[in-house]
Order: sequence, then structure tokens, then C-alpha cells
Amino acid sequence: MTGTTMQTVDDCLAAIDQQNARLRAFITVAPERARRDAARIDAALAAGRTFGPVGGCVVSIKDNIDVAGLPTTCGSAKAFHTLPKRDATVSARLSAAGAAIIGKVNLHEFAFGGTTQNPHHGSCRNPWDPDRIPGGSSGGSGASVAAGMCQASLGSDTGGSIRIPAALNGVAGLRPTVGRVPNTGSTPVSPRFDTIGPLARDVATVAAVYPISMPRPVDSFLAALGRGLSGLRIGIPRSYFHDDIHADLGLRIEEAQALFQSLGAQLVAIDLPDAASIQTLMTPMLLADAADFHRASLENPASGLGADIRERMMIGYNSTGPDYARAMRAKERWTCCLADVFSRVDVILTPTVPGPAPLAEASKEMILATKDLTRFTFVWSFAEVPALSIPCGFTADGLPLGLQLVGPWWGEAGLLALGHAFQQETDHHLRHAPRG
Repeated sequence: MTGTTMQTVDDCLAAIDQQNARLRAFITVAPERARRDAARIDAALAAGRTFGPVGGCVVSIKDNIDVAGLPTTCGSAKAFHTLPKRDATVSARLSAAGAAIIGKVNLHEFAFGGTTQNPHHGSCRNPWDPDRIPGGSSGGSGASVAAGMCQASLGSDTGGSIRIPAALNGVAGLRPTVGRVPNTGSTPVSPRFDTIGPLARDVATVAAVYPISMPRPVDSFLAALGRGLSGLRIGIPRSYFHDDIHADLGLRIEEAQALFQSLGAQLVAIDLPDAASIQTLMTPMLLADAADFHRASLENPASGLGADIRERMMIGYNSTGPDYARAMRAKERWTCCLADVFSRVDVILTPTVPGPAPLAEASKEMILATKDLTRFTFVWSFAEVPALSIPCGFTADGLPLGLQLVGPWWGEAGLLALGHAFQQETDHHLRHAPRG
């Protein structure tokens, strides 16, 4: 990080003042908190204290993750809001590591959709084209980073909610292995599949912010980078992941594969015959978990739940025990399949989403829009493995596109090293969204 933390906070607040009315990325801006954090950090640095790589970074927090003294709205109606007295574990760790928290960002209501068209707090829009969605459910996280309103953001990912906004907003986003990052102090969608993770403009900042759990040590990102790409085996699925994708995205993925080869990696064709069915198989588990958490609200028509998430949660509410058991057996088979695949390759490369950000007008049918956006992300959530989305180029009309790097369980360091190596050779992440 360069300059003083206070200067960075002021620059981010100016960007929020200029753009938030148009983009609705933030639900709660916290200038007093951010400046207080900045003064504390700069004073500590002046006194000779050293922080880790996250020191001085200005971070936004998805509004389903608690920050003491700031409302947690979950993007919902006022009746559901809380005012936490304690930080979530990840918020506390970021503060202790020298990050300045600048506010809480917009999301799809209760993190339960892929568009972040929010009826309670305003629909979040994409900085590259405000007529388009930012993805979801961490849409405010992706938009706030892309618009220069912060340097990084914490989001949450159940079926793709970090990776989708990363791809559609032209930033990087990491979904860690389930269990790597503590979810304490966050409102769940599906506790089985939920995980908190960082988004930032570049992979190096993602690696710096990446908050870790205590029980399992994190492999060094820099050590993995130092090993280089020579001999690295990158799995390229033969089918499904290139069906019905935007033509420009197909070209950008091919260019990325060629670049990795030029750096010494080996491309290995792999078969994932069950991939096309995973989204359908995972859905009963995810929706039933969400319906169980929100049962009282679903059973009360006047509870204030938005119409789109009520409709989607009711699918889970009406799921049966055999539906859930069938999904569990499918999960076991898929996990075994991936364990075998990762014995033969180190990383799998796919598109993150099928194309650029869709128009908001074309995304009104939230369930259908979310189903399309999660085609290539649910697959990896179902096995609870880590996945990193990074910018891989743009469409002919200047909209960002994303590729997804998927690793074995606890393999985040390798993904971050590979993503960083890609960004050392490309400039996609250096392009900035226009400011209106």
C-alpha cells in the first residue's frame, strides 16, 4: 500500500460520494470508523510498528457480516436489521492486522440471489455499465472494488457469490475451502456450503486480505509463487464448461490457456461427466438449508421477505427428506470424482460465468438469472473446494470477462500463485471502470 492510510480512506470516500447514488454499492458508509481506523494505523506505523501485507488496506464488508456498531441489514427489510456489539471473527482479524473498514456493502437480500437487484436498499449496478447487474450475491463487494470505493472487500460465497461478482466487475475473488475461514458473526445461507472470502482488484491484494482460520495453517502464497509453473498440470474439461458461452469469452479462455503453456504449465484434458447435473443436484440441499433458517419468515406472509427470495426459498421449504438424501449421495460421488481428478492435475481451469454482465432489464426473473450465472460455480461449491476468479480480458464492447481456477481442498496458495503469475503477464486487472 502506498501513501498514508488516511489519504487512501479520503480517496475512497470521495469515490463513494461521487458514485454511490448511481451504483448503490454501499448500504452503510462509515467515514468516522474508517478515519478512526486510519489514524490508529498511521500512528502505529509512525511509532515504528509493522503490520502484515494487509496493513493500511481500506476494506468494505458485505452486509451479512457483522461489524460492531454498524447495522447488519443482510440487504433485507428493516424488521430484520440488527446492531451487533461485536465484530465477526473476520472483521476483528482484519482490524487487528491493520485494515481500515469503510462500510457495509449491498447484496442480494439475505445473500440469496445472483443479481443484487435489491428492493429494500436499491438495486446495485455494474461500474462498467450501470444498465447491467454486478452479479451476486456479493454484488456490492464487486462493484465497490471495481469503482475504487475501497481496495478490497469481504464477501461470502455459497454457490458462487464471490466469484460471480468478481468476474462481472473485472476484479479477483477467492472462495476458500469450506472450513478455512470462520463464518462466526455472519448470517448463513447454507452452513454446509457457506464461506467468507476476499475480492480485490488484483490477486496480490486478495492474498494479503485473505483472512484465515486458526486450526489449519495456510501455505505461503509467495512460496508457491517461487516454485513457478514448470510442470504444473492444468486440467481442461472436455465438455460442459464451454457450452453456450459468449464468443469473446471462449477466445479469452483459449488465450489464457496458451499463456499458461508458455509459462511452463501442462494442459491436461479431463472428463467430468457429472458436471452438467451438479447444479440440479445441489439445489435441494442449498435451498432447504436456507428455508430452514428462514422458516418462521416463510410461514408468515407479512414477514417482509422480498418476493423473489420467498419464491426461491419455498422451493427448499417444499423439498423432501428423500430429495435431501439423494443430494447427499450425489455430493459423496462428486467429491470422490474430484479427488480422483486432483490426483492427476493440480488445478482446473474453466470460465467463471458464461459471459459478461447481463442487463438489469433482462435479469428481472431472478431465479432464471441466478441459475444461468451459477452454471460453472455451483459445481465446485458442491465439493467445498477452493476457487479463484480472475479477469481474463474484455468483450469487443469493453465488458470484463472472468476465468476460474479451481484447486484441491486447502489448495488456496497454489491458486493465488497461479493467478498472480497470470497477472504478471497481462494487464486486464489494471484497467479501470469509467466513473460517471
